[in-house]
Amino acid sequence: MFTGIVEAQGEIVAIEREAGNLHFDIQSPISSALKVDQSLAHDGVCLTVVLVGGQVHRVTAIEETLQRTALGEWEVGRKVNLERAMQLGARLDGHLVQGHVDDVGVCKAVEPQDGSWLFTFSFDERHAALLVHKGSVCINGVSLTVIDPQKDQFQVAIIPYTYEHTNFGSLRPGQKVNLEFDLIGKYLLRAKAWS
Repeated sequence: MFTGIVEAQGEIVAIEREAGNLHFDIQSPISSALKVDQSLAHDGVCLTVVLVGGQVHRVTAIEETLQRTALGEWEVGRKVNLERAMQLGARLDGHLVQGHVDDVGVCKAVEPQDGSWLFTFSFDERHAALLVHKGSVCINGVSLTVIDPQKDQFQVAIIPYTYEHTNFGSLRPGQKVNLEFDLIGKYLLRAKAWS
């Protein structure tokens, strides 16, 4: 379980294909503190650390993960948002995030707002009921507040700190992002469907 508060950015330094899997080697300020078998969110995708060596750690994405996320488009040099799993009893500064991506969205627009940025994202309208104005959404592992949700798009406002300390600073229109909708909303929608 995660909070959507990015702890560090890593950089992909190598990618290796093995059958249907991709191994990603990521250099980051927290890599040396990781251990094998640890869960770590990478752009909002919960992946297991399989190797640690100095300032680099390795994770593996299997075909299922590659089909449901934007990881298949990752390239060497890409910056990745990282968050270690939350500790029980710690503050929950973002919202409850599982690291289980629900959909891949597309950045449609980035508009400077005199000190902040307004990002517009499109997504599959089958998830429209999971977005509410001022509700939570996780984009590339970042807990954010929804603005103006429509049937197939929504917006978020990004403050300078988030823009500079996550990969939102390099996000451009046309790029895909990992979306995880609010966990509580998903359970409520499921309960309503079965009642």
